[in-house]
Amino acid sequence: MHENIRKEFMRKMKGGVAIFPSALPAIRTHDVEYEYRQDSNFYYLTGFEEPGSICVLAPGHPEHQFVLFVNPHDPEQEAWTGKRVGVEGGKTVIGADEAYPITEFDQKIHEYLKDANQIYYRFGSDEVFNRKIVELCKQYGRRRALQGTGPNTLIDPGEILGEMRLIKSGEELKRIRRATEITADAHIMAMKTLHPGQYEYEIQAMIDSIFRRSEGSQPGFPTIVASAANAATLHYTANNRQIQDGDLVLIDAGCEYKYYSGDITRTYPANGRFTAVQREIYQLVLECQLAAIEAIRPGVPLDEPNKKSVALMTEGMLKIGLLAGEKEELIAEEKHKQFCRHGVGHMLGLDVHDLTKTREGGTHKTFQPGMVFTVEPGFYIAADTENVNPKYLGIGVRIEDDILVTPSGCEVLTAKVPKTIDEIERLMGESRN
Repeated sequence: MHENIRKEFMRKMKGGVAIFPSALPAIRTHDVEYEYRQDSNFYYLTGFEEPGSICVLAPGHPEHQFVLFVNPHDPEQEAWTGKRVGVEGGKTVIGADEAYPITEFDQKIHEYLKDANQIYYRFGSDEVFNRKIVELCKQYGRRRALQGTGPNTLIDPGEILGEMRLIKSGEELKRIRRATEITADAHIMAMKTLHPGQYEYEIQAMIDSIFRRSEGSQPGFPTIVASAANAATLHYTANNRQIQDGDLVLIDAGCEYKYYSGDITRTYPANGRFTAVQREIYQLVLECQLAAIEAIRPGVPLDEPNKKSVALMTEGMLKIGLLAGEKEELIAEEKHKQFCRHGVGHMLGLDVHDLTKTREGGTHKTFQPGMVFTVEPGFYIAADTENVNPKYLGIGVRIEDDILVTPSGCEVLTAKVPKTIDEIERLMGESRN
């Protein structure tokens, strides 16, 4: 998979050399690091998971188109952190045409840049390496002025990679299907076992443990378990409240399987039965979600699902008295954003909010087969919202599924997780009996 991706990326380069550093380890506290996760683009191109590495792609080089700079074997360090691939393994295991110790980058990079016309590099969080690239650009700028050779242009490779990552390969789709399957299993188990009296973190622990038990996978983002008014906070992660009888509970969780994420949200009553007010808001969000999914098919502009959802949501708000006025004017003025603060979805893949460019100038791109997109309309009324019927205060509802665009329409990859009111109440009732 990674070899094919590299070849495609280099084919799209217009000469030059691309440089990609690995992700930096992040310190949690003192000398304890957070669990390491490789930079998405670096992994996409190499499949290599070790920190302290640099990938160089030089399609114009006669011998070394794919070069790795890696940490060499060090028995003392490896006793603490595990075996490294090492310099030879960079070639025999990862497939690089050439590999060097990371300490030789400053010296060896000139072999690949001296005849290049441009450098592809995306500035990231490693400020030391960012400055290194800036200094290379200055150095070659002076050289080019004197000798007429060397790169004189710096290009962000993100545009090429963004286009490539939009359309998933067969292997990528296998991983996404497995990620969504694990995610769905965790959500169904949460729906079966949730009950008043539990703490939000107990549900989080159960969900995350299902991810971990599934081939060592992990959460693709911090799991959200938001009960009652906490659900009106979009990225609530404290997860420390005790769930009460009568609460709605919003759970947003996704498993990352071999670097590819699932992302599902469900909202349901802790006691297994929706109240009349909860039904009213939930059904409105569900209808918006179904209409948005129905709009997804090849050739449709990427903003069409959002348009469908906003129109229905505005109509629903007028019906229940949260908005007043003319529907079209309210949509034009984006009045719905008081209660619906985000768009209807996002691309999904190596990142849970996957790298993408949705427009070309003022024109939205269109859905194409192989894209994976979430649909997640949400409705949120904070407990302290003014001029709202008190019966609606503290309600937050979001419903999210993962959608694969197919040649003839779309496939809901997460359809096995119940989401109609009858399905939810039936499953929750059966599990309690």
